[in-house]
Amino acid sequence: MSVSSIPGRRRRLNKTQKLSVAGISAIAVASLSFSLVPANAEGKPEAQTPVSAAPVVLASVAGTPQVKAVQASIIEQHSTAEQLVKAADLARAKKAAAVKAKAQAAAKTKAAAAAEAKAAAQVKAKAVAERTEAQAASRSEARIPVYANNLDGWISQALAIMKAHGIPGSYDGLHRNIMRESTGNPNAVNGWDINAQNGTPSCGLLQVIQPTFNAYHVPGTSTNIYDPVANITAAANYAADRYGSIDNVNSAY
Repeated sequence: MSVSSIPGRRRRLNKTQKLSVAGISAIAVASLSFSLVPANAEGKPEAQTPVSAAPVVLASVAGTPQVKAVQASIIEQHSTAEQLVKAADLARAKKAAAVKAKAQAAAKTKAAAAAEAKAAAQVKAKAVAERTEAQAASRSEARIPVYANNLDGWISQALAIMKAHGIPGSYDGLHRNIMRESTGNPNAVNGWDINAQNGTPSCGLLQVIQPTFNAYHVPGTSTNIYDPVANITAAANYAADRYGSIDNVNSAY
């Protein structure tokens, strides 16, 4: 395993580098040691006084060009190793940053797509709701019957309202009493009977006086006593309370 593959550790020479440095140092020491042997060493050795050569050799070796070269080589190799480690760290950092940026971009794209899909779903849901509401309104309008603006239409509409409010009565009972009271004229007014003499003349299709109309007015209908439907329903409501049903009325009531 190389030094560059161990991030965060102190940079050290590997075994091969250590052996190389040791070998070079040994060669340098050996070379210098031989250089200390006298030139006449090839002949018979002369008797000399023993001296302690080791300190001298070591002292000489320490400052020799060979040792300095080895030291410079070691320093250079160490510097190169440091540079390689830094380059590897930088490459790893760049790679990690690129991976992070890519992941962030992917997450941003995914979030944008999700937001777009949500917005589209909301628009679609709103459109469906509006369409459903419009269809319901259309069906409701289609169910509302259109009544003719004549006696038959007025009686038919009044019967539908009476049914909704639980007021009894039939087409025949209403028609019979209307024809007797006003002959089908919604603007008919009785100006001679006792009610007229008292200042409250009978009005409309079923000749209802104003106090009775006000008391038995059916919600949802006009407050105008001359309105055909409002007049019929109020009179039928009064007859139901007084006689059980407009069908039970066969004379002035």
